[in-house]
Amino acid sequence: MQNVAVLTGAGISAESGLKTFRDSDGLWENYHVDDVATYQAWKKKTDLVRNFYNERRKQLFSASPNEAHKQLVRLENKFNVQIITQNVDDLHERAGSTKVLHLHGELKKLVSETDPFEIVTLKDWKQTPDMKDKSGYPLRPFIVWFGEPVPMIEPAIKICQKADILLVIGTSLNVYPAAGLIHYCSNQCKKYLIDPQETNGGIPNGFIFVKDVATKGVKQVVEELLIQN
Repeated sequence: MQNVAVLTGAGISAESGLKTFRDSDGLWENYHVDDVATYQAWKKKTDLVRNFYNERRKQLFSASPNEAHKQLVRLENKFNVQIITQNVDDLHERAGSTKVLHLHGELKKLVSETDPFEIVTLKDWKQTPDMKDKSGYPLRPFIVWFGEPVPMIEPAIKICQKADILLVIGTSLNVYPAAGLIHYCSNQCKKYLIDPQETNGGIPNGFIFVKDVATKGVKQVVEELLIQN
């Protein structure tokens, strides 16, 4: 069974109504990134950051997987599919994908600042100030903020190194270290870029470019791969 690595970005979730700061020149739902997506902001403006992620979480709880998420599940019938997502939503899991690696954290979870293994899954969208870890410290959003290391990058590299096929969906390939993952795939790996527009650096060498939104482009590529297999 061939290995398929799938790298997804904001574009795949945009059609489910979810946005990121990159949609509007450094603003995320009218907030500056430095005010809501750094550890320094969390320490200085805790209430603001908590409320910001509550709003994002509330939005996520009302969103649903779209056709692109669902099409990727189809591939699991004939391929070993591993999704590497830059998104913090759980739409891949809700669609039915069984192997999902989150590079930048998960919106529906909170984590202890003193113990990275103490992770709490929220049952609804609201984080309140009284939610604390076992040591009595406030739990923080389980998000990899700007300036922080990306703990899951090494497992993601290994997935790409083993890939026979790579699908890159809805990402600008401007955010590192995630953007560098494409360089760990072998020369024999068949690579697709699915996006309605070219990346700023153009189409990477060796990629088949499918110029379309995720819901349409992913369906096209999935059907091609299932027919060929």
